[in-house]
Amino acid sequence: MRTPQERAARLLRWYPKAWRNRYGEEFAEFLIADIEERPQSAERALDVARAGLLARLAVAGLAGQHVAWQPDPGRRVQVSLGTLCGALTACLALAAALWSQLAIAWEWTLPTTATPPVMRATLVMSAAVLAFLVLIGLAIVPAGYAIARNCNVRMLGPLLVLAAAVSLLAFGGHHFLYQWPGSGGHSEGGTLFPVIPAGIQAFAWSLTYWFSVHWFWLTTGLGGWEVAWIVASPLALAAAVAAAATLVRRADLSPRLLAYETRLAAAACAVMGVFLGGCGYWVYVGRPPGLAHAGQLDIAAAILLALVLAAAYQAQRTALRGLQLVRG
Repeated sequence: MRTPQERAARLLRWYPKAWRNRYGEEFAEFLIADIEERPQSAERALDVARAGLLARLAVAGLAGQHVAWQPDPGRRVQVSLGTLCGALTACLALAAALWSQLAIAWEWTLPTTATPPVMRATLVMSAAVLAFLVLIGLAIVPAGYAIARNCNVRMLGPLLVLAAAVSLLAFGGHHFLYQWPGSGGHSEGGTLFPVIPAGIQAFAWSLTYWFSVHWFWLTTGLGGWEVAWIVASPLALAAAVAAAATLVRRADLSPRLLAYETRLAAAACAVMGVFLGGCGYWVYVGRPPGLAHAGQLDIAAAILLALVLAAAYQAQRTALRGLQLVRG
């Protein structure tokens, strides 16, 4: 049997460290007294769990409540912006994985067999990816300059992790570039993707090797380096996402730059919503057998993209509310 002190300490784990550092001792005393009065109470456990999860969402920049330990609204905007950066980067990775499948399909699809609905979905998804990349470029330049100008010891670790992850992704993506299964397709026959250089299509495919490898798993098999890349590439991508989000949270960004980045992020969320709409349309109309058929893995990736995009939208709403407080 645990003592009331041990049970209170266990319940406190629902709350994030920032909350516990400020309110942990006082709340622990309240919990101990309540446990001694009511040894068994499911209502107490559920209430603590609910409030603790809300506090964790607030620390992650996904909620506006329970932020008394961070009274500066500018810092709250920056936390939300960091989470938004990570979520949008994950959205881009999933979008590239899905888009690369259609790129391969259309490289091998003759104009006579191409279905207009799938072509429309592909056009929408391609335009959304292009617009998203433009927004990323517009966001990276000023944010990168601010981070480089105000770099400190706390930012050195995330910078090194980000540099290592990007270098690994660039090297691995270039190494597997020449295994792209779209080479030799019928792009000269009038399909959609001749307007997009094959090198870009191949690089997007190789960066998402962990997803796109199922296209030729049964026909070619995999070697040791391929398996290593399947394991290393998502880990490197996750490290890059975490490092970028940490840098945005720790950087010294001016209120004006925060507002600029938040507006760009809101536009990126809207663009990714358009991509998700095109993807959903592709899943709906791409059911007949063929290369442009949306398989179970594509459907699962689309569902995961929707969940990540929902988190990005929530972080965007929290950041915009924080900006209103900053201006006020």
